Amino acid sequence: MIILKPTKGKLLIAEPSLTGDVSFNRSVVLLAEHNNEGSVGFILNKPLEYQINDLVTEIEFPFQVYNGGPVEQDNLYFIHKVPHLIDNSVEISDGIYWGGDFETTVELINKEIISEDDIRFFLGYSGWSSLQLDDELSSKSWIVIENEHESRIIQKAANAFWKENMIQLGGDYLLWSNAPENPSLN
Repeated sequence: MIILKPTKGKLLIAEPSLTGDVSFNRSVVLLAEHNNEGSVGFILNKPLEYQINDLVTEIEFPFQVYNGGPVEQDNLYFIHKVPHLIDNSVEISDGIYWGGDFETTVELINKEIISEDDIRFFLGYSGWSSLQLDDELSSKSWIVIENEHESRIIQKAANAFWKENMIQLGGDYLLWSNAPENPSLN
């Protein structure tokens, strides 16, 4: 297996050994930033029971909201693939952008110019201090892979995304793809 270094735009796949971690068990995280100061990412495959119009009443459409991670879960974040429509977006990579002008975003959603295929909302984010992610990689908590889906990741990543990645990794990971989420309840 090729060992990749974490960089923004790559995906972190939770190792099966993270079964006891409530936040990251079976998570797939898109790294939005990784530098000497730390790392920021968003869990892609943990939908919440909220729709965006439950949280932002000005938005008329019920786009799904995801658990982005355990940090600042009272704050809303978003990634998208329409930087030409949303000013002040920050490029993550491969046509995926983070944040931007929220008022404009609300307006464009309500005008049906931005669809759910273009954007994903998160409560909270995943954060690591300087070298913390490197330590977790050394202890084999994560696997770093390329984001082969590029901007299509917004539509692709769903509940079964972790399992799909386990199958793609093959080998011993194939066994884990069908294991129960909490093996102690088996």
